Amino acid sequence: MKVFVYTLGCKVNQYESQQMEENLKSAGYDPADKNEAADIYIINSCAVTATAVQKTRQTIGRIRRDHPDAVVCLTGCVPQAFPTGGCEGCSADIIIGNSNRGELPKYIAEYLRTKTPIIRIEPHTKDSGLSGTVSGLGERTRAYIKIEDGCNRFCSYCIIPYARGRVRSRELSDIVAEAKALSQGYREVVLVGINLSAYGSDIGLTLLDAVNAIAEIDGIDRIRLGSMEPDLLTPDVLAGLAECPKFCPQFHISLQSGCNETLKRMNRHYTSEEYYKLVCDIRCAFDNPSITTDVMCGFAGETDDEFESSLAFVKKIGFAKIHCFVYSRRRGTRAYDMENQVKPEVSSARMARLLEAAQQSESSFFDSQIGTVSKVLVERPVGDGFVEGYTENYTPVRILGDIAKGSMVDIKIEAAESQYCIGSLI
Repeated sequence: MKVFVYTLGCKVNQYESQQMEENLKSAGYDPADKNEAADIYIINSCAVTATAVQKTRQTIGRIRRDHPDAVVCLTGCVPQAFPTGGCEGCSADIIIGNSNRGELPKYIAEYLRTKTPIIRIEPHTKDSGLSGTVSGLGERTRAYIKIEDGCNRFCSYCIIPYARGRVRSRELSDIVAEAKALSQGYREVVLVGINLSAYGSDIGLTLLDAVNAIAEIDGIDRIRLGSMEPDLLTPDVLAGLAECPKFCPQFHISLQSGCNETLKRMNRHYTSEEYYKLVCDIRCAFDNPSITTDVMCGFAGETDDEFESSLAFVKKIGFAKIHCFVYSRRRGTRAYDMENQVKPEVSSARMARLLEAAQQSESSFFDSQIGTVSKVLVERPVGDGFVEGYTENYTPVRILGDIAKGSMVDIKIEAAESQYCIGSLI
Protein backbone atom coordinates (compact mmCIF):
# COMPACT_ATOMS: atom_id res chain seq x y z
CA MET A 1 0.00 0.00 0.00
CA LYS A 2 1.13 3.55 -0.77
CA VAL A 3 1.43 6.15 2.00
CA PHE A 4 1.96 9.91 1.80
CA VAL A 5 2.88 12.19 4.72
CA TYR A 6 1.77 15.84 4.70
CA THR A 7 3.86 18.03 6.99
CA LEU A 8 2.65 21.29 8.49
CA GLY A 9 4.82 23.37 10.79
CA CYS A 10 8.37 23.47 12.07
CA LYS A 11 11.64 21.64 11.46
CA VAL A 12 10.83 19.26 14.31
CA ASN A 13 7.66 18.24 12.47
CA GLN A 14 9.68 17.73 9.29
CA TYR A 15 12.05 15.43 11.16
CA GLU A 16 9.17 13.51 12.73
CA SER A 17 7.39 13.13 9.39
CA GLN A 18 10.54 11.58 7.93
CA GLN A 19 10.67 9.29 10.93
CA MET A 20 7.05 8.19 10.41
CA GLU A 21 7.66 7.59 6.72
CA GLU A 22 10.67 5.39 7.47
CA ASN A 23 8.78 3.48 10.17
CA LEU A 24 5.92 2.80 7.76
CA LYS A 25 8.34 1.71 5.07
CA SER A 26 9.87 -0.77 7.52
CA ALA A 27 6.35 -2.06 8.20
CA GLY A 28 5.81 -2.80 4.50
CA TYR A 29 4.26 0.41 3.18
CA ASP A 30 5.69 2.23 0.17
CA PRO A 31 6.09 6.03 0.16
CA ALA A 32 3.99 7.73 -2.52
CA ASP A 33 5.25 10.57 -4.67
CA LYS A 34 3.63 13.98 -4.27
CA ASN A 35 1.64 13.67 -7.49
CA GLU A 36 0.74 10.03 -6.97
CA ALA A 37 -2.49 8.81 -5.40
CA ALA A 38 -1.89 7.07 -2.07
CA ASP A 39 -3.86 4.52 -0.10
CA ILE A 40 -3.01 6.14 3.23
CA TYR A 41 -2.50 9.82 4.04
CA ILE A 42 -0.81 11.01 7.23
CA ILE A 43 -1.30 14.67 8.26
CA ASN A 44 1.37 15.78 10.71
CA SER A 45 -0.33 18.88 12.11
CA CYS A 46 0.86 22.17 13.58
CA ALA A 47 -1.01 24.06 16.33
CA VAL A 48 1.22 27.09 16.78
CA THR A 49 -1.43 29.46 15.36
CA ALA A 50 -5.13 29.31 14.58
CA THR A 51 -4.21 29.57 10.91
CA ALA A 52 -2.07 26.43 11.21
CA VAL A 53 -5.01 24.54 12.73
CA GLN A 54 -7.24 25.78 9.91
CA LYS A 55 -4.71 24.52 7.34
CA THR A 56 -4.84 21.13 9.01
CA ARG A 57 -8.62 20.97 8.65
CA GLN A 58 -8.43 22.16 5.05
CA THR A 59 -5.82 19.53 4.21
CA ILE A 60 -7.98 16.76 5.65
CA GLY A 61 -11.03 18.06 3.77
CA ARG A 62 -9.13 18.22 0.48
CA ILE A 63 -7.82 14.67 0.86
CA ARG A 64 -11.30 13.40 1.69
CA ARG A 65 -12.68 15.09 -1.41
CA ASP A 66 -9.95 13.95 -3.79
CA HIS A 67 -9.34 10.48 -2.33
CA PRO A 68 -12.60 9.31 -0.72
CA ASP A 69 -11.45 5.70 -0.34
CA ALA A 70 -8.09 6.48 1.28
CA VAL A 71 -7.30 5.98 4.96
CA VAL A 72 -6.68 9.36 6.62
CA CYS A 73 -4.66 9.73 9.81
CA LEU A 74 -4.28 12.93 11.82
CA THR A 75 -1.34 13.23 14.19
CA GLY A 76 0.94 15.93 15.57
CA CYS A 77 0.28 18.97 17.72
CA VAL A 78 -3.40 19.67 16.97
CA PRO A 79 -4.87 16.49 18.54
CA GLN A 80 -2.33 16.56 21.37
CA ALA A 81 -3.02 20.20 22.27
CA PHE A 82 -6.80 19.97 21.87
CA PRO A 83 -7.68 16.33 22.66
CA THR A 84 -11.36 17.08 23.29
CA GLY A 85 -12.12 19.97 20.96
CA GLY A 86 -9.41 20.28 18.37
CA CYS A 87 -10.66 17.45 16.21
CA GLU A 88 -14.41 18.14 16.30
CA GLY A 89 -15.88 17.53 12.88
CA CYS A 90 -12.60 16.04 11.69
CA SER A 91 -13.12 13.27 9.16
CA ALA A 92 -9.88 11.41 9.87
CA ASP A 93 -10.09 7.66 10.35
CA ILE A 94 -7.22 7.57 12.84
CA ILE A 95 -6.42 10.35 15.32
CA ILE A 96 -3.33 10.08 17.50
CA GLY A 97 -1.16 12.64 19.30
CA ASN A 98 2.55 13.34 19.49
CA SER A 99 3.16 10.99 22.39
CA ASN A 100 2.28 7.72 20.64
CA ARG A 101 3.27 8.51 17.06
CA GLY A 102 5.72 5.60 17.04
CA GLU A 103 2.82 3.16 17.13
CA LEU A 104 1.30 4.47 13.91
CA PRO A 105 1.87 1.23 11.90
CA LYS A 106 -0.02 -0.69 14.59
CA TYR A 107 -2.98 1.70 14.46
CA ILE A 108 -3.13 1.58 10.66
CA ALA A 109 -3.11 -2.23 10.72
CA GLU A 110 -5.91 -2.20 13.32
CA TYR A 111 -8.03 0.17 11.24
CA LEU A 112 -7.51 -1.81 8.05
CA ARG A 113 -8.63 -4.93 9.91
CA THR A 114 -11.67 -3.48 11.74
CA LYS A 115 -12.65 -0.38 9.70
CA THR A 116 -13.48 1.21 13.07
CA PRO A 117 -12.32 4.82 13.68
CA ILE A 118 -9.46 5.10 16.15
CA ILE A 119 -8.82 7.98 18.56
CA ARG A 120 -5.79 7.43 20.81
CA ILE A 121 -4.31 10.55 22.39
CA GLU A 122 -2.07 9.70 25.31
CA PRO A 123 -0.28 12.00 27.78
CA HIS A 124 3.42 12.60 27.41
CA THR A 125 5.92 10.62 29.42
CA LYS A 126 9.52 11.47 30.24
CA ASP A 127 10.64 9.51 27.18
CA SER A 128 7.92 10.23 24.63
CA GLY A 129 9.09 11.71 21.36
CA LEU A 130 12.76 10.84 21.92
CA SER A 131 13.05 7.38 20.38
CA GLY A 132 13.87 6.52 16.80
CA THR A 133 16.15 8.04 14.18
CA VAL A 134 16.06 9.06 10.53
CA SER A 135 18.34 8.07 7.66
CA GLY A 136 18.11 11.51 6.02
CA LEU A 137 15.66 14.17 5.01
CA GLY A 138 14.53 13.40 1.50
CA GLU A 139 16.29 15.40 -1.19
CA ARG A 140 17.70 18.03 1.16
CA THR A 141 21.45 18.61 1.35
CA ARG A 142 21.37 19.04 5.12
CA ALA A 143 19.95 16.66 7.70
CA TYR A 144 17.93 17.52 10.81
CA ILE A 145 18.59 15.80 14.11
CA LYS A 146 15.97 16.22 16.80
CA ILE A 147 17.75 16.35 20.15
CA GLU A 148 15.03 17.77 22.43
CA ASP A 149 11.27 17.84 22.84
CA GLY A 150 8.91 19.82 25.06
CA CYS A 151 8.89 23.26 26.67
CA ASN A 152 8.55 24.45 30.28
CA ARG A 153 8.12 28.15 29.57
CA PHE A 154 4.35 28.59 29.11
CA CYS A 155 4.42 31.92 27.34
CA SER A 156 0.98 33.41 27.79
CA TYR A 157 0.10 33.19 24.08
CA CYS A 158 1.49 29.72 23.36
CA ILE A 159 -0.28 26.37 23.18
CA ILE A 160 2.87 24.36 22.40
CA PRO A 161 3.73 23.24 25.98
CA TYR A 162 0.34 21.53 26.01
CA ALA A 163 1.05 19.90 22.66
CA ARG A 164 4.61 18.86 23.45
CA GLY A 165 4.84 18.41 27.22
CA ARG A 166 7.79 19.32 29.42
CA VAL A 167 11.45 19.48 28.35
CA ARG A 168 12.91 16.10 27.49
CA SER A 169 16.43 15.61 26.12
CA ARG A 170 17.88 12.74 24.10
CA GLU A 171 20.89 10.94 25.47
CA LEU A 172 24.12 12.14 23.91
CA SER A 173 25.06 8.64 22.78
CA ASP A 174 21.83 8.36 20.75
CA ILE A 175 22.46 11.73 19.09
CA VAL A 176 26.05 10.82 18.19
CA ALA A 177 24.99 7.45 16.76
CA GLU A 178 22.41 9.11 14.52
CA ALA A 179 24.86 11.81 13.45
CA LYS A 180 27.48 9.21 12.54
CA ALA A 181 24.98 7.40 10.33
CA LEU A 182 23.93 10.66 8.67
CA SER A 183 27.56 11.62 8.03
CA GLN A 184 27.65 9.00 5.28
CA GLY A 185 25.35 11.13 3.14
CA TYR A 186 25.27 14.64 4.62
CA ARG A 187 27.99 17.21 5.26
CA GLU A 188 25.75 19.51 7.28
CA VAL A 189 23.40 18.78 10.18
CA VAL A 190 20.89 21.03 11.91
CA LEU A 191 20.09 20.36 15.56
CA VAL A 192 16.41 21.01 16.27
CA GLY A 193 14.04 20.90 19.23
CA ILE A 194 10.91 22.49 20.58
CA ASN A 195 12.96 24.48 23.11
CA LEU A 196 16.40 23.72 21.72
CA SER A 197 18.26 26.02 24.12
CA ALA A 198 17.00 23.92 27.04
CA TYR A 199 18.70 20.78 25.74
CA GLY A 200 20.33 18.85 28.55
CA SER A 201 18.74 20.80 31.40
CA ASP A 202 16.99 17.60 32.52
CA ILE A 203 19.99 15.27 32.14
CA GLY A 204 22.90 17.41 33.31
CA LEU A 205 24.14 18.57 29.90
CA THR A 206 24.04 21.69 27.74
CA LEU A 207 23.51 22.43 24.09
CA LEU A 208 27.26 22.90 23.77
CA ASP A 209 27.81 19.26 24.76
CA ALA A 210 25.72 18.12 21.80
CA VAL A 211 27.52 20.43 19.36
CA ASN A 212 30.99 19.39 20.54
CA ALA A 213 30.13 15.69 20.39
CA ILE A 214 28.90 15.94 16.79
CA ALA A 215 31.89 18.09 15.82
CA GLU A 216 34.13 15.07 16.52
CA ILE A 217 32.49 13.08 13.71
CA ASP A 218 34.42 12.83 10.44
CA GLY A 219 32.33 13.69 7.39
CA ILE A 220 30.22 16.35 9.07
CA ASP A 221 31.63 19.73 8.11
CA ARG A 222 28.90 22.03 9.39
CA ILE A 223 26.64 22.17 12.43
CA ARG A 224 23.69 24.55 12.68
CA LEU A 225 21.17 25.21 15.40
CA GLY A 226 17.43 25.68 15.11
CA SER A 227 15.39 28.35 16.92
CA MET A 228 16.60 29.34 20.39
CA GLU A 229 15.45 31.32 23.41
CA PRO A 230 17.63 34.35 24.22
CA ASP A 231 17.82 33.94 27.98
CA LEU A 232 19.19 30.40 27.69
CA LEU A 233 22.17 31.32 25.49
CA THR A 234 24.66 31.80 28.32
CA PRO A 235 28.13 33.36 27.92
CA ASP A 236 29.71 29.94 28.50
CA VAL A 237 27.67 28.37 25.70
CA LEU A 238 28.48 31.24 23.32
CA ALA A 239 32.18 31.03 24.13
CA GLY A 240 32.19 27.30 23.50
CA LEU A 241 30.34 27.63 20.20
CA ALA A 242 32.82 30.26 19.05
CA GLU A 243 35.64 27.77 19.61
CA CYS A 244 34.01 25.08 17.47
CA PRO A 245 35.33 25.37 13.88
CA LYS A 246 32.38 23.41 12.44
CA PHE A 247 29.71 25.61 14.03
CA CYS A 248 27.88 27.91 11.62
CA PRO A 249 27.35 31.41 13.06
CA GLN A 250 23.65 31.65 12.28
CA PHE A 251 21.43 32.40 15.28
CA HIS A 252 17.65 32.30 15.10
CA ILE A 253 16.75 33.90 18.42
CA SER A 254 13.07 34.42 19.12
CA LEU A 255 12.25 38.02 20.06
CA GLN A 256 8.41 38.25 19.79
CA SER A 257 8.42 41.91 20.86
CA GLY A 258 10.93 44.65 21.39
CA CYS A 259 8.77 46.31 24.07
CA ASN A 260 9.37 45.35 27.70
CA GLU A 261 5.76 45.86 28.76
CA THR A 262 4.56 43.52 26.02
CA LEU A 263 7.25 40.97 26.81
CA LYS A 264 6.12 40.91 30.43
CA ARG A 265 2.50 40.19 29.44
CA MET A 266 3.77 37.49 27.10
CA ASN A 267 5.60 35.88 30.05
CA ARG A 268 8.86 36.04 28.16
CA HIS A 269 11.92 35.71 30.37
CA TYR A 270 14.09 38.60 29.23
CA THR A 271 13.99 42.33 28.53
CA SER A 272 14.80 44.13 25.29
CA GLU A 273 18.00 45.39 26.93
CA GLU A 274 19.10 41.82 27.71
CA TYR A 275 18.27 40.76 24.17
CA TYR A 276 20.31 43.63 22.74
CA LYS A 277 23.30 42.69 24.92
CA LEU A 278 23.11 39.11 23.66
CA VAL A 279 23.17 40.34 20.06
CA CYS A 280 26.21 42.49 20.82
CA ASP A 281 27.95 39.54 22.51
CA ILE A 282 27.30 37.33 19.46
CA ARG A 283 28.65 39.94 17.07
CA CYS A 284 31.77 40.28 19.20
CA ALA A 285 32.34 36.54 19.51
CA PHE A 286 31.76 35.49 15.88
CA ASP A 287 33.02 36.65 12.52
CA ASN A 288 30.15 37.87 10.33
CA PRO A 289 27.25 36.12 12.13
CA SER A 290 23.64 36.40 11.06
CA ILE A 291 20.83 36.92 13.53
CA THR A 292 17.27 36.08 12.53
CA THR A 293 14.13 36.18 14.63
CA ASP A 294 10.35 35.95 15.07
CA VAL A 295 8.35 39.09 15.83
CA MET A 296 4.67 39.27 16.72
CA CYS A 297 2.37 42.26 16.45
CA GLY A 298 -1.13 42.79 17.76
CA PHE A 299 -0.61 40.89 21.01
CA ALA A 300 -3.33 41.33 23.63
CA GLY A 301 -3.12 44.82 25.11
CA GLU A 302 -0.47 46.08 22.68
CA THR A 303 -0.89 49.85 22.48
CA ASP A 304 0.27 52.10 19.66
CA ASP A 305 3.21 53.22 21.80
CA GLU A 306 4.18 49.62 22.58
CA PHE A 307 4.12 48.69 18.92
CA GLU A 308 6.21 51.73 18.01
CA SER A 309 8.72 50.74 20.70
CA SER A 310 8.89 47.19 19.33
CA LEU A 311 9.26 48.39 15.75
CA ALA A 312 12.06 50.77 16.70
CA PHE A 313 13.89 47.97 18.49
CA VAL A 314 13.59 45.68 15.46
CA LYS A 315 15.12 48.39 13.27
CA LYS A 316 17.88 48.96 15.83
CA ILE A 317 19.02 45.33 15.84
CA GLY A 318 19.43 44.93 12.07
CA PHE A 319 18.24 41.36 11.69
CA ALA A 320 19.25 39.29 8.67
CA LYS A 321 15.69 37.99 8.40
CA ILE A 322 12.48 38.40 10.40
CA HIS A 323 9.53 36.04 10.51
CA CYS A 324 6.60 38.40 11.11
CA PHE A 325 3.18 37.28 12.25
CA VAL A 326 0.01 38.59 13.87
CA TYR A 327 -0.92 37.35 17.34
CA SER A 328 -3.27 34.38 17.16
CA ARG A 329 -5.72 34.09 20.05
CA ARG A 330 -5.63 30.50 21.34
CA ARG A 331 -8.24 29.06 23.67
CA GLY A 332 -6.50 27.40 26.61
CA THR A 333 -3.76 30.03 26.95
CA ARG A 334 -3.66 32.84 29.51
CA ALA A 335 -3.62 35.51 26.80
CA TYR A 336 -6.97 34.31 25.47
CA ASP A 337 -8.79 35.96 28.41
CA MET A 338 -6.64 39.09 28.58
CA GLU A 339 -8.35 42.45 28.24
CA ASN A 340 -7.89 44.91 25.38
CA GLN A 341 -7.57 42.43 22.52
CA VAL A 342 -6.29 44.31 19.47
CA LYS A 343 -8.76 44.78 16.62
CA PRO A 344 -7.90 42.83 13.43
CA GLU A 345 -7.69 45.95 11.29
CA VAL A 346 -5.19 47.50 13.72
CA SER A 347 -3.09 44.32 13.74
CA SER A 348 -3.13 44.23 9.94
CA ALA A 349 -1.89 47.81 9.69
CA ARG A 350 0.90 47.08 12.16
CA MET A 351 1.80 43.92 10.28
CA ALA A 352 2.25 45.89 7.05
CA ARG A 353 4.72 48.24 8.73
CA LEU A 354 6.54 45.34 10.37
CA LEU A 355 6.88 43.54 7.04
CA GLU A 356 8.28 46.69 5.44
CA ALA A 357 10.88 46.99 8.20
CA ALA A 358 11.72 43.30 7.81
CA GLN A 359 12.34 43.69 4.09
CA GLN A 360 14.54 46.73 4.65
CA SER A 361 16.50 44.88 7.32
CA GLU A 362 17.05 41.86 5.07
CA SER A 363 18.16 44.07 2.17
CA SER A 364 20.64 45.88 4.42
CA PHE A 365 22.03 42.57 5.59
CA PHE A 366 22.49 41.33 2.02
CA ASP A 367 24.26 44.58 1.14
CA SER A 368 26.59 44.09 4.11
CA GLN A 369 27.67 40.72 2.68
CA ILE A 370 29.03 42.17 -0.57
CA GLY A 371 32.78 41.58 -0.69
CA THR A 372 32.80 38.80 1.89
CA VAL A 373 34.35 35.41 1.17
CA SER A 374 32.50 32.27 2.27
CA LYS A 375 31.96 28.60 1.64
CA VAL A 376 28.65 27.69 0.01
CA LEU A 377 26.99 24.30 0.23
CA VAL A 378 25.22 23.96 -3.12
CA GLU A 379 21.58 22.91 -2.82
CA ARG A 380 19.80 23.20 -6.16
CA PRO A 381 19.87 24.52 -9.73
CA VAL A 382 17.69 27.63 -10.15
CA GLY A 383 17.79 28.17 -13.92
CA ASP A 384 19.80 30.28 -16.37
CA GLY A 385 22.91 28.30 -15.48
CA PHE A 386 22.86 29.28 -11.80
CA VAL A 387 22.89 27.10 -8.72
CA GLU A 388 21.89 28.22 -5.22
CA GLY A 389 23.30 27.39 -1.83
CA TYR A 390 23.96 28.86 1.59
CA THR A 391 26.99 30.33 3.29
CA GLU A 392 28.06 29.55 6.85
CA ASN A 393 25.78 32.34 8.14
CA TYR A 394 22.92 31.08 5.94
CA THR A 395 23.02 33.82 3.33
CA PRO A 396 21.38 32.48 0.14
CA VAL A 397 23.84 32.82 -2.75
CA ARG A 398 23.43 32.13 -6.46
CA ILE A 399 26.51 31.11 -8.44
CA LEU A 400 26.90 30.76 -12.19
CA GLY A 401 28.29 27.36 -13.09
CA ASP A 402 27.62 23.65 -13.47
CA ILE A 403 28.20 22.74 -9.84
CA ALA A 404 26.91 19.48 -8.40
CA LYS A 405 24.37 19.47 -5.60
CA GLY A 406 26.10 18.84 -2.28
CA SER A 407 29.37 20.46 -3.35
CA MET A 408 31.11 22.87 -0.99
CA VAL A 409 32.68 25.75 -2.92
CA ASP A 410 34.58 28.91 -2.02
CA ILE A 411 32.90 32.07 -3.28
CA LYS A 412 33.05 35.82 -3.05
CA ILE A 413 29.78 37.72 -2.84
CA GLU A 414 29.69 40.30 -5.63
CA ALA A 415 26.14 41.70 -5.52
CA ALA A 416 22.85 41.61 -3.63
CA GLU A 417 19.34 41.13 -4.98
CA SER A 418 16.08 41.36 -3.04
CA GLN A 419 16.00 37.71 -1.96
CA TYR A 420 19.56 36.45 -2.43
CA CYS A 421 23.13 37.43 -3.16
CA ILE A 422 25.23 36.78 -6.27
CA GLY A 423 28.58 35.11 -5.80
CA SER A 424 31.54 34.16 -7.97
CA LEU A 425 33.74 31.11 -7.59
CA ILE A 426 37.19 31.59 -6.15
